[in-house]
Amino acid sequence: MKILLALFFMYTLSFSKVYYAKVEPYELRNIASNVSGLVLFTDENSIGKILTSDSYIRIDSELDNKELEFAKDKLEYLSNILISNESILNNLKASLSKKKENYKKIESLQIKSVVEKDKEFHDLIASENQFLNTQKEIQNLKVQIVDLKLRIAQLQRSISDKNLNAKDFVLYEISVKVGQVVGVATPLAKVADTSSAILTVYLDEEDVKNAKQKVIYLDEEKTSYKVSRLLNIADSKNISKYMAQIIIKSPKLFSKLVKVELRDE
Repeated sequence: MKILLALFFMYTLSFSKVYYAKVEPYELRNIASNVSGLVLFTDENSIGKILTSDSYIRIDSELDNKELEFAKDKLEYLSNILISNESILNNLKASLSKKKENYKKIESLQIKSVVEKDKEFHDLIASENQFLNTQKEIQNLKVQIVDLKLRIAQLQRSISDKNLNAKDFVLYEISVKVGQVVGVATPLAKVADTSSAILTVYLDEEDVKNAKQKVIYLDEEKTSYKVSRLLNIADSKNISKYMAQIIIKSPKLFSKLVKVELRDE
């Protein structure tokens, strides 16, 4: 009986499909510039190392910083003017309300001449116009403040984009040199997430069925890993093959080939 089981086990193994995959970082990002400017600094010494929050590339942002400072000052001035105008508007509103009451009182009085009534009426209209103009000025100030806040946000984004950092990523490559002028979409660097690794294999059709339930062997050693991602659409390059990915722990060395087997046991 034991011999039969052994033979059956060997028969099963002989029909398990073998694949090979390269151990790659979980993510490899191609960093392109979102801004234009002169490259002031590149940290070539950090290539192959885990990055901190410090910048590994800096693009000139001197004018952006100055404009940001002036924009913040202007925002403060406009905000103070807005506060003053709102106080003025409240005063005008109270004054206008009083003038309307006074005009209603004298409008029907016989002892008041037409000239006096017209004078009160024109004074009321002038006060209404002053109220409306102040209200309009307040609305214009609010529009200017909103536009200025948007510009400040754009400048802050630009300054941030000119100081590249990728904390906890490994700097894989720097594509620019100090003194180079870059534009939008210029390739700057590549960084890698090595907190884990990923294996990509292209399965035959028969191996796709229940692939996520299969036991995965790496270099003939049983693991607890499972297929993490599986496409049920055939790959455009590997015809009649289906891409599967397995996320594994970060190894000491990347890019080596690993033997991958998917078994039913």
